[in-house]
Amino acid sequence: MTQPPSQQPPQGGFGAPQEPPQGSPQPATPGQPPQGQPPAQPPQMPAAPPTPPPAQPGYGYPQAPAQAPGYGYPQQPGPYNQPGPYGQQPGPYGQQPGPYAQQPGPYGQQPQPGYGYPQQQYPGAPIPGGPGGTGGGNPFKGKPAVIIGAAVAAAIVVAGGVFLATSGGDDDKKPVAQESTDGKAPNGSPSVDEGDGNGAGRPGDDDLNVGRKPGEAKVLWLQKNDVDLPRNGADVYGPWVVGDTVVKGMYRAVSGYSVADGKRKWTLKLPADMCAAPSQTTTDGKIVVGVKNGTTDKADCSDLQMIDLNTGKAGWKKSIKKNGIWDMMSDISLAISADTVTVGRTSNSNAYRVSDGKELFGKPAGNCQPFAFAGGPKLIAASSCRTDDLDNPQHQIQEIDAATGKPKWTYRPARGWEIDRVYSVSPLVVSLTQREKKKWSILAIKENGTLRSQLVGDKGDKFAPDCGSAFAIFGKSLDGCVGVAADANTFYMATEPDSSGTARTNKVVAFNLNTGKPKWKAAAPAEQTVKPLRMEGGNVLLYVEAGYNKGGGIATLAPSGGTPQMLLRHPESTSQIESSFYNAKVVYAGGRSFIASGRVSASNDKEELETKTMMAFGK
Repeated sequence: MTQPPSQQPPQGGFGAPQEPPQGSPQPATPGQPPQGQPPAQPPQMPAAPPTPPPAQPGYGYPQAPAQAPGYGYPQQPGPYNQPGPYGQQPGPYGQQPGPYAQQPGPYGQQPQPGYGYPQQQYPGAPIPGGPGGTGGGNPFKGKPAVIIGAAVAAAIVVAGGVFLATSGGDDDKKPVAQESTDGKAPNGSPSVDEGDGNGAGRPGDDDLNVGRKPGEAKVLWLQKNDVDLPRNGADVYGPWVVGDTVVKGMYRAVSGYSVADGKRKWTLKLPADMCAAPSQTTTDGKIVVGVKNGTTDKADCSDLQMIDLNTGKAGWKKSIKKNGIWDMMSDISLAISADTVTVGRTSNSNAYRVSDGKELFGKPAGNCQPFAFAGGPKLIAASSCRTDDLDNPQHQIQEIDAATGKPKWTYRPARGWEIDRVYSVSPLVVSLTQREKKKWSILAIKENGTLRSQLVGDKGDKFAPDCGSAFAIFGKSLDGCVGVAADANTFYMATEPDSSGTARTNKVVAFNLNTGKPKWKAAAPAEQTVKPLRMEGGNVLLYVEAGYNKGGGIATLAPSGGTPQMLLRHPESTSQIESSFYNAKVVYAGGRSFIASGRVSASNDKEELETKTMMAFGK
């Protein structure tokens, strides 16, 4: 594969990397070269490939500098190996660490839990303070991040939004238990118990709709937990909507419920804990989930189970092929593209055909190994390359053929920058961080694998994409973020709330993917915050979060900006319940919105059975 010359960073990139997502993009003018004057030299390409974090003993061990370069490295000495502004050496861009680094920004100075502001700490919520605890980010503060590195030829675009976010820390309050509802919806098939004889779900009533005002949606149903969970609770996977069924997995079961009334249609019991799941299914409603290979504390997340979510029937099951003694299975990430499911983890990867479980490809040759994938209409791989300096990693991103695993192109950022999230695969928008320096940057990549732009936000704006409970570096999902969306030429990202108390509000900023500069900003409804979910009919689909005595809802925002238009306004009377879900996951399908807790836990069995797990709204 030939490698094109390195690219220059776009003028006024999205902002220098900031401490992992938590700051505001700033016009990066200080560190840029004069207009029209290219950097003295192209981005530096290391002589030896980079390495993954030190904690990983196998693949990440330092290698001798003389080691042969890995896949994607220049085949002979050339401009890539020369010091330049993109590397650590000084230059027009390098006089200061990089646009993101020069000003730490809000991300590092004051880590914020969750989606950019403190949240309540519900029982079972992850303890704040770990690598995933962050708040808003400022990938743009300072000068344009000098992270653009060499790119290898080919083509790329991807769909599916992704979020770089962080775990939340909250104070130890628990939502007040409410009655379940069993509202009747105009559409959707009736409940059918095709499961294991455990019944069709917990009974409810229509009390939650008593205070509903004209124009507000109806609460279709509200579920409470009915599973006896381990002491520390369990994470929730999904929800996924397949036809007239909404599906979620938790602990040792995957269950499908009627979208109309919330009654259980089927339950598939698993032999051990569910430990991984992709963010999306195949187009025909099939999925492959990770299941532990035992029920003891020593069990690994090394078994795969295919499930048809239309029927709840189990398909093939197999153990992940282990690639050597240092292939750790304690934490894997799964992604689906077409009929392929990929299994990423530190220094190793495999891919299987969803329909029959056949292994399609495994660990590639060379010094650069994929550790995570983003799926959807295209398959994107993030890799770490072996280097002689554990503190100065080399990452690369590729579009690969979903059936063969062969790369179509390779893009390599400057040394020290780690790929942590893919916000969108089509168009491709990637988040990178320098964890030690707490820098953050966002790049748009063209379909041929070359740099399109580096996003640069306005001074004062702070961003906090919601990517779940931890950073996605190794063993974490590369995709699945919320709070971001993209169409062919524009990237949309929500800011973190700009005020505290009951008047919290934020805005959506649209970035031109060709220039990296902001196009417009749209304010959220008064005293409420919004999160982009995805594109819908050419518009940006938003979740309007419930506020103080204000119901949430689903809205759209025109690609030209303006005022959000409500599609489904959730009742004010149930706003406290709506806002009580921990690390809520929101899905909108078929005119209905579904809100599921991201984790279920309680201090005792009685409270556990009163914990609300999923809620649905419709007309």
